Amino acid sequence: MNEKKPPALKVLIDGKEREITYEELTLSNNLAQEALVRLLITKKIIKEYLQFMEQVKNERYKILQENQSSPGGDQPNK
Repeated sequence: MNEKKPPALKVLIDGKEREITYEELTLSNNLAQEALVRLLITKKIIKEYLQFMEQVKNERYKILQENQSSPGGDQPNK
């Protein structure tokens, strides 16, 4: 029952291989993102950051938005 999940990635630190789990990778990404947002708020450039986030979201999810706006785009295939 207690199956070991495959690692998200393997890194070499000081000559030793270390397996990084998805949970550790997610936590690391969240911490880095929070630190970046705090820095941007402190430097008073958060508005630019939010504009860039909106731009990236619009570019990255353009296909998803187009599919949802087409007739039956949000309906699963039967």
